Amino acid sequence: MEPPALALHTENLTKTYRTGFWLRQKVTSLNQVSLTVYGGETFGLLGPNGAGKTTFMKLVLGIIRPTGGGGTVLGRPLGDRLIKARIGYLPENPYLYESLTGWECLELMSTLHQVPRSVQKQRLPELLDLVGLAQQAARKKTLRRYSKGMLQRIGLAQSLVNDPDLVLLDEPMSGLDPLGRYQVREIILQLKSQGKTIFFNSHILSDVEHLCDRVAVLARGELLAVGTLDELLGSGQTYQVQGRGGTADRLAEWIDNLAYQGGFWQGQLRINLPEFVQGLADTEAELLNLNLERQSLEEFFVQQLRQRGYTQSV
Repeated sequence: MEPPALALHTENLTKTYRTGFWLRQKVTSLNQVSLTVYGGETFGLLGPNGAGKTTFMKLVLGIIRPTGGGGTVLGRPLGDRLIKARIGYLPENPYLYESLTGWECLELMSTLHQVPRSVQKQRLPELLDLVGLAQQAARKKTLRRYSKGMLQRIGLAQSLVNDPDLVLLDEPMSGLDPLGRYQVREIILQLKSQGKTIFFNSHILSDVEHLCDRVAVLARGELLAVGTLDELLGSGQTYQVQGRGGTADRLAEWIDNLAYQGGFWQGQLRINLPEFVQGLADTEAELLNLNLERQSLEEFFVQQLRQRGYTQSV
């Protein structure tokens, strides 16, 4: 099998700003970040506020230029103007013309992307239906009368008017209520089913865990970890066990964090499962419950920050 195509690749990407009255102070927003995103995958970039997530996305889009390093987007160098026609982008706080209706907004964006009128007639209704704004009331309502969730959805629709190969979403669930977050998640899952490459920043870890094929953790401009959830969190070979009978001394040989009271016990299995089951068979202990578990993405995220001394970010 051929390896998957690279949608995005960066090598030692660095961005340093100069600050202060005489611009003599340097602040490194991104420090030698090397990252690869494959075609057709959904990739989540995690990090606390100020981690450098938006800076990374602006560098990918060519809005700002790197201080060091480089990379490619869909096979072209960062900042290449020609590649922008194949990218969709939703900023964290989309600035849209409030006097336009939802339909007019998409019409304007399609025209700016030079989408033919004949294609617009078919694509715009499909996009409004995708984001749940196909009703006449929503199409004709001006954007100043849209709720936060509706603005986020029309913003997502405008990022898709050019039928992009790569979709970049900056905090797409930011400020949304639970229903709004659910709706945006469903839209991203639909785009994923269409084979789109989706890259999004977020600090809402439950959404990332639900949606992404791979994730990366960024803090203070440095990349701390990259991988699939199984690679980062483990494949789930930790067992929580509960039972009764036996002796605490014998059970402590097999179980970590053993709690033993009134003949009942529970804890975390230390040895492999077949060995444990065989050991129980040789005692009077009885296994009542067995659960396969692994740490959550939130626990992993906090652990990564604390291990590297980012206590103020947690």
